[in-house]
Amino acid sequence: MPLGISAPPAGAPDDAVNVSVFAPDLEAVDVHYTDPAGDRAVARLHADDDGTHHGLVPMLRPGASYAFWSRDAVLPADGQLLLDPYARAVLEDDGGAYWGVHVAEDFDWGGDAAPDVPWRDTVIYEAHVRGQSMLHPDVPEELRGSYAGMAHPAMIGHLLGLGVTAVQLLPIHVHLDEPHLQDLGLPNYWGYNTLGFFAPHPAYASPAARAAGPQAIRDELKGMIRLLHQAGLEVILDVVYNHTAEGGPGQKTYSWRGLGESSYYRQDAAGHYVDTTGCGNTLDFSSQPVIDLALASLRHWVEDYHVDGFRFDLAVTLARDEDNRFTPRHRFLQAIAADPVLSHVKMIAEPWDLGHDGWQTGRFPPGFADWNDGFRDTVRDFWVAGRAALEDGGAAPTVARLASVLSGSRETFAASGRGPLASVNLVTAHDGFTLRDLVSYRHKHNQANGESNRDGADDNRSHNHGVEGHTGDESVAAARLLTASNVMATLLLSLGVPMITAGDEFGKTQRGNNNAYCQDNELSWLDWSPDAFGTAMLRHTQAFAKIRREFLQHQPFVYPTIAESSYLLWFNAEGTPMRQEEWTDGSTRLVQLLLGSTSGSIDGLVVFNGHLGDRSIRLPEAVSLRDFRGRAPEATRFELRYGTGARAPHRQGAVFGTGELDTAEGNSITIYRCDGPGTTRP
Repeated sequence: MPLGISAPPAGAPDDAVNVSVFAPDLEAVDVHYTDPAGDRAVARLHADDDGTHHGLVPMLRPGASYAFWSRDAVLPADGQLLLDPYARAVLEDDGGAYWGVHVAEDFDWGGDAAPDVPWRDTVIYEAHVRGQSMLHPDVPEELRGSYAGMAHPAMIGHLLGLGVTAVQLLPIHVHLDEPHLQDLGLPNYWGYNTLGFFAPHPAYASPAARAAGPQAIRDELKGMIRLLHQAGLEVILDVVYNHTAEGGPGQKTYSWRGLGESSYYRQDAAGHYVDTTGCGNTLDFSSQPVIDLALASLRHWVEDYHVDGFRFDLAVTLARDEDNRFTPRHRFLQAIAADPVLSHVKMIAEPWDLGHDGWQTGRFPPGFADWNDGFRDTVRDFWVAGRAALEDGGAAPTVARLASVLSGSRETFAASGRGPLASVNLVTAHDGFTLRDLVSYRHKHNQANGESNRDGADDNRSHNHGVEGHTGDESVAAARLLTASNVMATLLLSLGVPMITAGDEFGKTQRGNNNAYCQDNELSWLDWSPDAFGTAMLRHTQAFAKIRREFLQHQPFVYPTIAESSYLLWFNAEGTPMRQEEWTDGSTRLVQLLLGSTSGSIDGLVVFNGHLGDRSIRLPEAVSLRDFRGRAPEATRFELRYGTGARAPHRQGAVFGTGELDTAEGNSITIYRCDGPGTTRP
């Protein structure tokens, strides 16, 4: 029997619905609801041996609010009954209590079809529904900050022009502000504090939809997804199944704690909460009811809302067994892989939590991609912190670790049976510095969060280029732009699946705040009037994304998953294959990478120069363009396509033969196109 509200069995009265709730801690349960006249009604549910209470409830129609309470127990003074964990919509009444709402499941999708973008072509854009359009001048004021605003033509045009294929939305499940934030008068802007796993957050709907009620809110969200799909954009939801808004012991009970505390929350032998999330409670994924809840929620968002994938917050918590140990063979992960609905959508793990042995990047099973923090740290170390070290007269990382992440972090994912497309490459995300702040601040500046700057990460691998924060010094601004452009180029040119954080493409700043989770204001919202830095960053980002897209279009569909038909060839400044001693030489900060496939029609040559000064390079000799298996092309020319250096725009289109000399500008990336083995010349 499905939990929540469902259609009645055959022969039941037409005005009745089936209501079912898992409440093993309660002996008898009543459902309190509004009848068609708007009055409160109460119906008794029947208990089964497995802790489920169910029954036919008359006159509980779409639009009616409802909640549960223990029979014969005194009603709470604050009016907060027990919310249905499976409620499809949630509303707050005038007294501040939350209720589930019965809604109809009908919506005209108009022939909607999933874009179904292959992993190898996917470029993810992590965005916040509210912050994305709040300041956009072309979005009507009444739609700004809403689901409808996210799908406005101005927004879709920007996304398509940028070259992304998937929008990954920060949590849109209905969520609450934590008590400590309420005391500070601050909101939980990011939304990682879920109250309902099946219901959309009402505050992200337009004023008109909110006024019309929960059904209109759902329809606006579905309309957003439909319009994004029509544009070829996938929708991925950031979901938070690791904890709930009920917080730790002693905090307010809304649902799960009152229905079945020990069945939902992970506890030790003494009954104390085991917290692997840092949020006060942890949902226990060794408990079958928790697994069932999460699976039903995921199916609901795919089947009813047509979403294309999920990013799991603190995903290690979701794969901890009875002994609180992570296992890639966890029942929840296996159930997803075997599910006929869920096995066909994108699954992305944030592969860590705060518990024992919580770092598990590379260990999730096939079918999942992982956020690759190793990529993030390596790219920051090479281009950002490395530049700072060199300018201070110190040593900087060599190209060896950079080469590893450029090639898809194969050593990280090989043990799990996965390849480069399991790596979601990122350098920034919603938490941490924006890309512009990464190159503008050495220290975090989180005073606005009300915690005396104690919150947020201290190890940022950042570099302010000589001035902390905003400056009018043009030389500092140019240096920051160069470093940021190198980071963005590396992100979009590496093997794997790149993720761009919204606003990084045009220089968003949070003025040094690296934990803006409680800043629902201009600090977090995207500013659509970029300055010179932002305008240049947008131009660079669009160019790198276009180069990536065109390169992949000229490769076979299996690239880069089949190692036998794909190649990565590494050359030194002299244009000869890199030697082992060069990889381990602490001064090696330049490498040439030729990448392509035996049946591709073009190859790409990318020169990474991490030295502060210019370096003379010799493009690879024709004799060197064949590795020991003889798979590489006999390329005859290299056309300079793009570069991050100051002189690169004046040299675009320049053509070089194999073995010819060129100059790699200091601290820059230069991109060449060359003929591949599948090219047929006239």
